[in-house]
Amino acid sequence: MKTYLYALFIILFISCIDSNDEITDDNDIDYTVQNEEDILKYINENNLDAKKSDTGLYYVIENEGTGNRPTVSSDVTVAYKGYFLNGNTFDESDSNGITFNLQQVIAGWTEGITYFKEGGNGILLVPSKLGYGSSDFRGIPGGSVLVFDVKLLEIK
Repeated sequence: MKTYLYALFIILFISCIDSNDEITDDNDIDYTVQNEEDILKYINENNLDAKKSDTGLYYVIENEGTGNRPTVSSDVTVAYKGYFLNGNTFDESDSNGITFNLQQVIAGWTEGITYFKEGGNGILLVPSKLGYGSSDFRGIPGGSVLVFDVKLLEIK
């Protein structure tokens, strides 16, 4: 009888778990609220006219450009500078930029570059959930907001 009740309890417990629940690693910290606060503070301190997308990406269009607009699967050439909210640079291309497919980069770029036309430039403020998440990655601390000055040079 005890075994039967125990088995019934296990079945009931398992059936109550929502199929959309995710099992997360102890290192998987949700930085959404902190990132939002930090981005809004940065926007205010730097007097930026930023827009927020549905995903939480903030972007500033300094010059929309006059060419074509890329899709999320386009091959593009982009000149950029990547830095943290404190201004410390972590990556930068030369003025010729780099060429890549928008499916091969962080989600913040896949989305953000599509807001520009060829020749356009601006700023992407990427929360960690659209960047490298909560884990450290090549010198970028987990949970970091990333700022990119970008110029869309060409759509291939």
